[in-house]
Amino acid sequence: MHFHREKFITKGGPDGGDGGRGGHIIFQGDKNLWTLYHFKFTRHFKAGHGEHGSKSRSSGAQGEDVIVKVPLGTLIRDKTTNEILHEIIEDQEEYIAVEGGMGGRGNWHFKSSTNQTPRYAQPGIEGSEQALILELKILADVGLVGFPNAGKSTLLSVVTSAKPKIGDYEFTTLKPNLGIVEYRDYRSFVMADIPGIIEGASEGKGLGHRFLRHIERNSILLYLIPADTEDIRKEYEVLRNELVLYNPELVDKDFLVAISKSDLLDDELHTELNAELTSTMEGIPYLFISSVSQSGIVELKDMLWKKLNE
Repeated sequence: MHFHREKFITKGGPDGGDGGRGGHIIFQGDKNLWTLYHFKFTRHFKAGHGEHGSKSRSSGAQGEDVIVKVPLGTLIRDKTTNEILHEIIEDQEEYIAVEGGMGGRGNWHFKSSTNQTPRYAQPGIEGSEQALILELKILADVGLVGFPNAGKSTLLSVVTSAKPKIGDYEFTTLKPNLGIVEYRDYRSFVMADIPGIIEGASEGKGLGHRFLRHIERNSILLYLIPADTEDIRKEYEVLRNELVLYNPELVDKDFLVAISKSDLLDDELHTELNAELTSTMEGIPYLFISSVSQSGIVELKDMLWKKLNE
């Protein structure tokens, strides 16, 4: 609230300016981020206050916005209702999660023929706060799908420079690992090693939903089934069934089946198994690979690249 005063003008009219709005909390996509790890140390964000209006109808400055950078593929949920508010999928994409309060109006807005000296102004809107949950779904071109100990981490370590934890026991991998697969002519694509499925994963067993949500974002699914599996077709069906139970739309994704650990087979067993799969895996694209001897790896890259660019 302010009244104009200067020499020879002792009773100028109201000239109180408007207050500036409060700062926004804005989430921004950043293609250089891969995890939400930095939120482990910073969990609270507070935007700046809007400045007061002043004389001569001068508006106050807006409060400083806070830009919170997140990796692509981040879901923003309301913690209270669990409702998905927004999904960041583009680099530099912005979403205003919490809006700053609107600034108040100065007393010059309220002058009239019957009230020429309003001695009041409209207060600004109080700032608001909100509790949010950030959830990341890995964005990758190729997602590795298989039971625990199928050789997914070993394959990722061979075709990329990623260094995932590898062991001969179940659930060595407890979080998704990403790697860049270098292809011919300096081209490349992203491969994700995702924790192994067990039967019942769609109901939350094992690592359940913690891993299944990442499958939704992959362009191609690469099913990895060890060559020493008793029934390869049955294992493929179990894996596929778990994905469909979790999200029926996953059945429409392009896929490829890789028979891993084929170095365990001698020539006779290899020929015998291949003949068996020709009849049982009709219509299902598959190939034999070995991460240890690196046989079939070049062919695998070729097939994946072709599918990615169809």
